Amino acid sequence: MSKSLRSAQIIDTPGPCMNSDAPPPRRFDQEFVEEYQRRHGAKTPQGRSLTYDNAVDEEFAPRRAWLDEQLGRLPAKQADRLARNVWLDEHYWPVHFEMATGAALRRAGLQLVYDRSWDGQTPDWTVLTDDGKPVCLVEVHTASPPRETYGNMRAWHQLTQQIKKIPVGVVLMLEPTGQPIPAPTAKTAKKAASEVHQALSSPGCPSRIPTSTGHTFLVQASRYGYPLPSPFGLFACFEPPSSIAGQVSAEQIIGPIRTKINKYRQLVNSHDLPLVVAVGAHPFTGLGLEELDDLLHGQSVITFQFKAGDTHIGRVNSPSPKWDMPPELAGLLWVENAFPFAVTSRPNAAAERPMPAALTDLSDHV
Repeated sequence: MSKSLRSAQIIDTPGPCMNSDAPPPRRFDQEFVEEYQRRHGAKTPQGRSLTYDNAVDEEFAPRRAWLDEQLGRLPAKQADRLARNVWLDEHYWPVHFEMATGAALRRAGLQLVYDRSWDGQTPDWTVLTDDGKPVCLVEVHTASPPRETYGNMRAWHQLTQQIKKIPVGVVLMLEPTGQPIPAPTAKTAKKAASEVHQALSSPGCPSRIPTSTGHTFLVQASRYGYPLPSPFGLFACFEPPSSIAGQVSAEQIIGPIRTKINKYRQLVNSHDLPLVVAVGAHPFTGLGLEELDDLLHGQSVITFQFKAGDTHIGRVNSPSPKWDMPPELAGLLWVENAFPFAVTSRPNAAAERPMPAALTDLSDHV
């Protein structure tokens, strides 16, 4: 016999739908873009968040409008908190995946509420009946790269921008060392770029440029031996290590999913509720729906990601064995990381409490 699930009394927490004649506030309009540019545009690339372009470029205006629409469905205090956090590197994708999951649940015809407290716990989304009773909990997990990835990318970008000032139209990459090359500090980047500038300006323009910082730069050439032209015309182009090179495997999501199952086990058991976990992957992880399906079906596939400037991609691990979803898990929702964030369901056939029927066939082409 399930117990009655108690909702904490929270000021500003509405029912599943926000009913108001007033249009929701626009948090990311042109005024926001101009103010964000004023506050952050003069910073060095290394000093900005990696999400800066997403916050200001016209290319991402539809995504900002979509985010405005999703936040407009939440209570003001929740929406304001997410709006403050979304442009931080570590929060950008979690906020988007949480909002994309909610949007998909609504399109499936479900009533829901965000971050509601039940018996002292706050799942990301609670699916409700028309009379407000919970029928399913949906937690959202973001598969993310190691935390140091963001700082490394900003550091390499700083060096890229320094070299881009050199008025010699060649393409440069680092010489492989057989191991990962540490990202430079701001001081090191400036010194290395200065020495590269001096070498490229010297008679003969050497094809190999060692520096006192420990970085050796190679001028890239065609198969005929001529230097490749820079995409920046008369200015140098440096292709740095990507900081994300390596093997790609969905196995990294298993631990966090088990953690969520353990966290909500007592709640869902006490009230006989299915638990669904929505998973989205930061683009830097290289993960997609294909890698998830390889994990669920036990496909012996080894995948790597790397870019032109990568000199080291790490060790090769054996393919992940087939992963059977635990019976406490009703299923997974996969959230794409490309706008407009399509969502696809992967129900658990062995679930103790099945996924709601509205979600089992979800293949969300929005």
